[in-house]
Formats: sequence, structure tokens, C-alpha cells
Amino acid sequence: MISIFDLFKIGIGPSSSHTVGPMKAANLFVSALSQQQLLMQVDRVQVELFGSLGATGKGHGSDIAVMLGLMGEQPQTTDVAAISQKIADIQAQSTLCLNQQHEINFVADKDLILNGRVSLPHHPNALTITAFTGNEIVYQNTYYSIGGGFVQTEQEAQAKEPVIESVKKLVPYPFNNAKELLQICQHNQLSIAQVVRANELANLSEDELLGGLNDIWQVMQDCVNDGCRHDGILPGGLQVQRRAKAIYQQLSAADSRKAFNDALAVMDWVNLYALAVNEENASGGRVVTAPTNGAAGVIPAVMHYYRDFCPSYTLQGLHDFLLTAAAIGIIIKENASISGAEVGCQGEVGSACAMAAAGLTYVLGGSPAQCANAAEIGIEHHLGMTCDPIAGLVQVPCIERNAMAAVKAINASRLALKGNGQHVVSLDKAIKTMKETGRDMMSKYKETAMGGLAINVLDEDFAAQSNLIPTLDVTVNYSQC
Repeated sequence: MISIFDLFKIGIGPSSSHTVGPMKAANLFVSALSQQQLLMQVDRVQVELFGSLGATGKGHGSDIAVMLGLMGEQPQTTDVAAISQKIADIQAQSTLCLNQQHEINFVADKDLILNGRVSLPHHPNALTITAFTGNEIVYQNTYYSIGGGFVQTEQEAQAKEPVIESVKKLVPYPFNNAKELLQICQHNQLSIAQVVRANELANLSEDELLGGLNDIWQVMQDCVNDGCRHDGILPGGLQVQRRAKAIYQQLSAADSRKAFNDALAVMDWVNLYALAVNEENASGGRVVTAPTNGAAGVIPAVMHYYRDFCPSYTLQGLHDFLLTAAAIGIIIKENASISGAEVGCQGEVGSACAMAAAGLTYVLGGSPAQCANAAEIGIEHHLGMTCDPIAGLVQVPCIERNAMAAVKAINASRLALKGNGQHVVSLDKAIKTMKETGRDMMSKYKETAMGGLAINVLDEDFAAQSNLIPTLDVTVNYSQC
């Protein structure tokens, strides 16, 4: 099995596939140069972003991520507060220090090419990086950012090998789908959380597992807190006003007795938690990929709901929530996709909703069958959801979409807990349907900013003046993807 820590990654916004993935790819590239003792021979690097990366790269910060990766930065450790200055220095000096070791000339407008017109065969999110000495190619590789911060090289994609971060490890309870997982639970009298815990402990110590889970939860809490403190306009040109701080102040000032006379008052807090995370993500802050950045607010919002409004809350419950949610995410990743560029937002927010619904169901006393039922309800009611971010920015409709999915996850859990775990549609069938729906979905609705809200909200005159979205008369060929 792949690990829970492959699925939940600490990184930066605004996108796991368009920011975290390209940064990792560029970092892998300079690491390969160093390992092959080629780094000091390089005097120029050219990066070309294809397909969805090329179409919405500016809005997602893909260009910034690539430059950081070439400098040797990693998403989980880079200093978010220092990013703007580092990029400004590159642009002002037209130089870049490869892997923090070797300075080369680098002109972003010339050496970083956004090519949304062309797609490569293995995935819509692709980039090719080439190192030169003079006009001679020293080293070249192509990378695919396949969602959730996972990256494949060209060689791995051709061989259909596991991605670098998710090399599968031997575990006592391997499962490929929900049916197998439920059979394991029933045969061994284990919960889903216990199955995933046992699998993780086959390769990690107890302290490493608990430490990793606590780190994930801490970053989620910090992200909500930061989102409730920061205000102003989100970057990117859409003039989207942050709302979380104002909502937090309103809710904190409200008389608690009056607030709880409103049967839906808790929903305001759930909305707040999700908005806070995704506003931080949109501004390039530190978030947990869960399972993607575009859907990073759903699981933290539902976990905060469990912490703040459920009497059964315990820290152990939060750990079990994450373990249960991870099982659902692993099944979806193995059998469909968590990439908006591949299957639309049903693969991002839909997957996050399913994961959160299962996690909440378990900590509220649900059986494995009820957890799977909650996940199925969560994903079933996101089927067909398009990924059409305006201007390629992870802001509209992405931020509100996380709040809606968090509320759906809670409702899915409540529905499942009222039943016995049996449902007309199984989780595996819902996941299969999501994959097929994504395959049939028109490419312009899969993270290209060339369809749906992306072109209907911004008129062509505004788009042309602001340079926010790609030229709309470009024909993008994703037929091979």
C-alpha cells in the first residue's frame, strides 16, 4: 500500500498539481544534475509547461513553483514569507542559483514557456526541463504532476511504475478497493482505522506515526487560525476579498445562547473553517494537501467540527479520523483519480468530501460498512463536477466549493449513521463511475480555465486587458490524455 503520508502532504498553495507537483519536479531535476555531477556544467535551463499546466500556470503559481524547485526548495520546508523576495531577485537580476549551489542566467519570460496549446500523452499536467551548456543539451527529462502533489518521470509514466513518492510497501492488510477493505475488517474484526494503522506500523514506529499525524493536524489548525487572522484582497487580479476574518469576528461576537437557537448555527463555523483554509491556500500559504490543495479545506473543516461540536472528541479520535479518511483516499487514487486536470473537481472536492465523511462516521461510532456508505454518499453527489477556475486561480469557485463539500460530508455521515451500511450504490461503483465520468468530460472543463465559469464570468474585453486567462481561441488537444 501507499502510505497515509503520501496522501496527506504538508506543502504550500495554491495547487497541489500545479504548484507542489512542479516544484517537486524541478527539485528532482536539479537533484539528478547533482547526482550525475552535471550541475556545474550547466549555464542555462529551459522549462516548458504543457497542457493544463501551460494553460493555467500563471494563475496557479506554476512558474513561481518551478523557479523555487530549481533553487532546491521543497514544498514542505520552503519559507512561505520569503518566496516573494526570492522571485523578485530572480526577475531583477536575471539569475537563478541551481540547487543553491550554482548560479546561471535565467530570464523567466524567455526560459519558462507556458504552452497550453500542446498536451503530452500520459497526463494533462506535464513539464519538460532541459539543461544546456551553450547550445548542447546536458540533461533533459519530462515530469507529470498527476494530482495531490504526486510526480512521475517520463520513464515511470511509460513503464506505468509507481510514482516516486508512493513506492508501495509491504503491509499486513493490503487492499485495492472498498470491497476488499470491508472484507479485511470483517474477517479480522478490525475497524478501517485499525487496518490502516497496522499497515503504517509495518514500516513506521509508533512514535513516527503519531508524530506525523500530529504534524498534519497542527498544520491544519495553524492554517485555520491564520485564515481567521488575515484579511485583504487575494492575489491574482480577480479582486476576491477574504471573508474568513470578518465571519470569525461575527461568530465570536455573537451571543452563544442566541446563536444556538438557530439550528444551523454550527454550519456557519464549518463554512468558516473551510473558507479560512482555502483563502490561505489561494494566497500561497502553508496547507495540508488533503488529498489536493484545491480541496484542502474540506477535511480540516470537518475535523474542526468534530473537535468543537462533538462531545465524543478525543485526540485519538482525530488520529483515527485521518487514518479512516486516508483509506478512502487511497482507494480513490488507486481506482480513479484525485486530479482535477484528469477527472474534474469531482476528483478533488468529491474525493475530499468522501474521505471526510468516512472519517467523521468512524469517530462518531460508525461501523466499517457505514464509513464506506458515508464515503459513497459523499462522492456520489459530486459526480460530474467540473473544474473551471476563473482565470486559473484557485479562488472562484474553489473556496466556496470547499465549504459546501464540508457541509455535504457532515450530512453524508449523518445519513450513513442512520442506516446499517447497506446502499444501492457501493463505494466501488461510485468510484468507477467517477473515473468514467471524468474520462467522458470535455477537456475544457478539466482545469484549463477554458470553459464554464472561467469564460462566462469574465468577459473577453476584461480578460484581454487583465491577461488573467489564456486566449480563448486556442484549440487545446487533450485527446491523448
